[in-house]
Amino acid sequence: MPEMPEVQGLVDFLAERAVGLTITRASVSAIAALKTFDPPVTALAGSQIDGAARHGKFVDLTLKSDTEPHLHLVFHLAKAGWLRWYDALPTTLIRPGKSPIALRIAFDDGSGFDLTEAGTKKSLAVYVVRYPADVPGIARLGPDPLDPSFTRDVFAALLEGRRTQIKGLLRDQAVIGGIGNAYSDEILHAARMSPYAPAGGLNEAEVTGLYDAMQSTLREAVAEASGKPPAELKDAKRRGMQVHARRGEPCPVCGDTVRSVFFADRSLEYCPTCQTGGKVLADRRLSRLLK
Repeated sequence: MPEMPEVQGLVDFLAERAVGLTITRASVSAIAALKTFDPPVTALAGSQIDGAARHGKFVDLTLKSDTEPHLHLVFHLAKAGWLRWYDALPTTLIRPGKSPIALRIAFDDGSGFDLTEAGTKKSLAVYVVRYPADVPGIARLGPDPLDPSFTRDVFAALLEGRRTQIKGLLRDQAVIGGIGNAYSDEILHAARMSPYAPAGGLNEAEVTGLYDAMQSTLREAVAEASGKPPAELKDAKRRGMQVHARRGEPCPVCGDTVRSVFFADRSLEYCPTCQTGGKVLADRRLSRLLK
């Protein structure tokens, strides 16, 4: 799933490549992906891209036109979605239900992009709105962890009194916007913390260590994504992972074997030596440490 660093990389790319271009055509080929009807998607044609921004894991393209001066094309790539950019947009006809393409945007210079989604579980979401907050997922987002106002004390206040396991809290978009399964694994590994640690039970030193690990992990990943075209962002993410999706490989810090805990639709990865005092987590959702 694309998370904050990759989404920021997409936003930076679109800000450089698409701002100033005018949309000539917007074609929805997966109708379930379009979550809004007013304004209609046809209102995008003739609109100029005026800016690109990120809200959590949402991409927000600001549009201006003579008729609808304040439209936003917002999309969330979900678990298996991606943006494919073309300097010369293909002219082949998209067949609904026969292609992974959910949305195609054509620009006046002949370029454009597709939003695609692999697999059978379709969660990619596209919105055409007048205000970003009209998108429910944006309206309920927690603070951005890289915003200057998101200080260590703000983070500590979010944790206080919460009985949630820290892994789940980091992934909760209503608490902190932008962190998903992969980077929560990486942050916890950098902080040398168990994914099952209770969020409200951390001491002052642990809160500080976790906050610092969050900042350094995300800033390094954003820097790595910066300047890369969409086609290179996924590989850059994989190369930067220390434990996520590296089950069975040696931990780059201590050499122990990276382990996994599997859930219904995802897994988490961790290093027993670095994070759980050498103990292995049982492979079920509510397990405690094996004794």
